[in-house]
Amino acid sequence: MKKCLHRERKRSDVSEEEQPSRTSAVLQTANQSSSKQNPSPSKTNPDVSENSREDQPSPDDPERMKQQQLVCGEALQTDEMSHFTAELVTESGKTSYRFRCPGPGVFRCALTGLVFVMTQEAELLYNSVQWDDSLLQSAGRMAAGPLFDIKCSEDGAVCQLHLPHCETKDALLVDGLLSVVHISDDGMSILEPLKITDTHVVVKVPHLSALGLIWDFIRRFLNLSLAIEAQVLLFLRPPDMGPRRKVRGAKHIRISSKCRLSIDQSYRVHCEPEGFKIQPELERFSSDYGPNYHPTFEVFLKTIPENLTLMVQDRDRRQVWRRDVSLGGPDGTDPRRNVPADSDPPEDRLLLVRAQFVTRVSDPVMNQLLDQLLQRGVLTDGEMDLARTRGRADKARDVVDT
Repeated sequence: MKKCLHRERKRSDVSEEEQPSRTSAVLQTANQSSSKQNPSPSKTNPDVSENSREDQPSPDDPERMKQQQLVCGEALQTDEMSHFTAELVTESGKTSYRFRCPGPGVFRCALTGLVFVMTQEAELLYNSVQWDDSLLQSAGRMAAGPLFDIKCSEDGAVCQLHLPHCETKDALLVDGLLSVVHISDDGMSILEPLKITDTHVVVKVPHLSALGLIWDFIRRFLNLSLAIEAQVLLFLRPPDMGPRRKVRGAKHIRISSKCRLSIDQSYRVHCEPEGFKIQPELERFSSDYGPNYHPTFEVFLKTIPENLTLMVQDRDRRQVWRRDVSLGGPDGTDPRRNVPADSDPPEDRLLLVRAQFVTRVSDPVMNQLLDQLLQRGVLTDGEMDLARTRGRADKARDVVDT
């Protein structure tokens, strides 16, 4: 069984062969879209302006501006919306979502979780694209969800966009943790949320291009112990398929999937009855937003039992997810309530991500983090002066080891 430790949704199916089959479970965060597409390059090498904020353009038509303000204002005050299933459009190996909004209103995509607030009738075309991590790191940010390239047939028809997030209520109490990045040919800008609900981040959209959720690197690092809302997805598939961009010929086993996981924490899979080969033994849960996803755990089944029990455990074998799975029918499920695990002490969790932190953190972000630690009384003035004289990697090691 394979389980992908990162963020958003994935799928697969099963076709029978005389060779042993395998079950694969994909673990990802709840805000990831279940798009089935090949990677599309995002905008390359745009100019980066750290902490820049976009000026909101003024429409030429005063009446149109009034209508936009009215629709957007009403959208913030209501939970009413129309749900739609977008048409999947495949061209040159890339899968996009298409939907024609019939008029003003709030429309939620059932496939991606995106919500569009429209001021008029218009056609939407959107797909997920690859993040440029180096671009985000230069601005002290990191991806917190998929990056969507969005186009609309009418300029100004989309006045607000709601992007789904996977944060717990505790994480939402951290001021400034989440924002939205807007990447275009003109560069990268940060959009501050108008509102953050339990499920979505709401922003005003000046114009469309690539938009996605981002974390403030320092705030996420200082709140590393906060878990995210995640999913465990299961797939039954034939053997010897090799690495694929899509899990072809595999069957998605529909079962209750929600659980809470912590980024950079290690997890394992346990199966009952025992005796099945499971690989790997232990794997780290990472924030990966696609657009391609790969299973993380595999359970090799020489014969397919009618029922089995699957569990996801942390490195100390504390159970975070457990389900009885029926393999005898097309969609048999036996959902059970989640069994949350206690969080590891923050100092233990820091050690688990030490190597990744030392490698990835940039010098400007490191200096900002040192300033935060000084303000919080974690570092003294003398320790701060000493840290300033050291190289980037040494400063990063000192922060984790202090």
